[in-house]
Amino acid sequence: MGETTTTDSEHGMMLGFADPMEIDPRRDRFPCCIVWTPLPFISWLVPFIGHVGICREDGVILDFAGPNFVCVDNFAFGAVSRYIQINKAKESSLSSSSCMFNDEGDTHEKEPTWDDALRKGTQEYQHYSYNILTCNCHSFVANNLNRLAIRSGGWNVVNLAALVFLKGRWVSKTAMVKSLLPTFIIYAIGMLLGGWTFIASCCVLACLLTGWFIMGTYCFKKLIQL
Repeated sequence: MGETTTTDSEHGMMLGFADPMEIDPRRDRFPCCIVWTPLPFISWLVPFIGHVGICREDGVILDFAGPNFVCVDNFAFGAVSRYIQINKAKESSLSSSSCMFNDEGDTHEKEPTWDDALRKGTQEYQHYSYNILTCNCHSFVANNLNRLAIRSGGWNVVNLAALVFLKGRWVSKTAMVKSLLPTFIIYAIGMLLGGWTFIASCCVLACLLTGWFIMGTYCFKKLIQL
């Protein structure tokens, strides 16, 4: 049995069939991934903040980039720097939520797919206004993670940002340098010109932004759109 599987795999490679879940940064293909890239200016000051998207099964990136606009295969703020690939079989309980995807009048219940969920999320967010503080790219990705029932749902902008910051893998060393180098330069110049006052100001900004999203997520639950 094991020999047959190995032979089939090698035969597929000989015929030129690629692994559908293989990540290909050169083509911007990240199947079933959450992807992240730094935002100009704000990520330079607060490095854990950035722009996120979620990818279809074929690796195409979807990201909420402006009012009533979801980008498809054109990540809004540049190339992907970090990613987290989701194991659909182990981490999604999508089949238990099939009723969410039945069209009205459809008498045949069909088990939804990963792309079905993302299609619904995209259609919904095409009617939303973008606001970096209340309805942003993290809202879009969290909404889709809940549709996909990843780890039983419960996703919001705070735990999503924490997941990407703590668990995200760098695409390459070059991507890491490109993401972090502006921060080091800005902080070095800031220290030379403003000393610890500059560092304190950046810390205050980080605390204000973090506090806003924590309060808006857990204390005033209708403040942050999902």
